[in-house]
Amino acid sequence: MYNTSDIRNGLKIELDGAPYTVTYFQFVKPGKGTAFTRTKLKNLLSGAVIERTFRTGEKLEPAQISEATMQYLYNDGEAFNFMNSETFEQVAIPESVIGSDAQFLLEQMEVRVLFYKNNPVNIELPNFVELEVTYTEPAVKGNTSQGATKTAKMNTGAEVQVPLFIEQGELLKVDTRTGEYVERVKK
Repeated sequence: MYNTSDIRNGLKIELDGAPYTVTYFQFVKPGKGTAFTRTKLKNLLSGAVIERTFRTGEKLEPAQISEATMQYLYNDGEAFNFMNSETFEQVAIPESVIGSDAQFLLEQMEVRVLFYKNNPVNIELPNFVELEVTYTEPAVKGNTSQGATKTAKMNTGAEVQVPLFIEQGELLKVDTRTGEYVERVKK
């Protein structure tokens, strides 16, 4: 059991029968009354964020979460298949669990998979991936006003806003948290 003094960002707790992770917390000690901790919690199953306040001294149930580093193998149309890097056990994770992160998955990529009661509930991608531009409109001369961008289709299916000078076939570094172009990568 956790105490309210154990609350910190990233702590995983079970609340109302679902696993949550703490994304924000603030300890408040008012002039009158007892101290409390204000938190924002993200549901690991649905992704919904809730706000919850805990009085000092309350007990919190630890979530039955385990993590494993796994390698992405392939998508069979219904699920994404991953292999545990240590035990070589393969796990099929439904597309509903992967969500929008699927657009950044490359074969052989190492990701962290979160399991809740031995069921996969979430994946954590690396912060940056290197993707190849498979299609983008050619730049038009004179279209160089400040900060102009265009859409580029990547080899994973992701669509990223890139500067006008980016061409088809280039390798780009993309931030998986925001889906934004970071820089070109030299081959």
